[in-house]
Amino acid sequence: MVDPRALRSSTIVYRPIKPSDLEALEQIHGDLFPIRYESEFFLNVVNGRDIVSWGVVDCSRPEGQSDKLIGFVTARVVLAKESEIGDLLNYDPLRIDQTLIYILTLGVVEAYRNRGIASSLIREVIKYGSSIPTCQAVYLHVISYNDPAIYFYKKMAFKCVRRLQDFYYIRGRHYDSYLFVYYVNGGRSPCSPLDIVAAVASYMRSLFKSLAAKVWKNEDMKIASSSRSSRWSKCKETNCLLLATQNKRIVSPDQSVGCQCVV
Repeated sequence: MVDPRALRSSTIVYRPIKPSDLEALEQIHGDLFPIRYESEFFLNVVNGRDIVSWGVVDCSRPEGQSDKLIGFVTARVVLAKESEIGDLLNYDPLRIDQTLIYILTLGVVEAYRNRGIASSLIREVIKYGSSIPTCQAVYLHVISYNDPAIYFYKKMAFKCVRRLQDFYYIRGRHYDSYLFVYYVNGGRSPCSPLDIVAAVASYMRSLFKSLAAKVWKNEDMKIASSSRSSRWSKCKETNCLLLATQNKRIVSPDQSVGCQCVV
């Protein structure tokens, strides 16, 4: 049992998972997850066989507990063309080297939750994926009833792209799964027919607005030109009238004002 007061002054350290973590890793997985993992999985994790992982320890814990795991994330690099989300990626099929990061498990012991540890672990995975030039995305599955996990991954900017029927089979019962994706290195989902229609509609709206603006501008110029022409015509008429009246030596005050249009 962890003393809550001690947590306030804890020293959290992130490090690679190592063989000495095997027992703690198995214990935490057993406590947190309804799925039972084979021994081979844990051996692969602690020995780094086709699995990358990050562990978390509290160095301030006493009695030899300072290097005992309190959290972890495990992941695997997979080829994009062999993954189940190949149709959700806008990748070049001719580039056979394009990869993805699949998150296998993520967990933090209860006493250390809500302290940003899980978020930091996910950021480590994203940073790792971003450091691989061929990596297009980080993805994972979440069981459909795990609302806290669903909220967490949405908060971390993962996109829920698909619901998979009966993905999990646990204790004699099927459960759906949500598929979450975080794109990196310019990776993105291909355009769906709906996306194409929306893009065309947006382009047509912009084109219509541009044409409408030009038409209105031309109309305004015509009106302004017509107005100037009308004023010029009136001024000429007034001037002619002024010259005619000046010959008769009869100039009224109103006519004097009108003649200034010539200036």
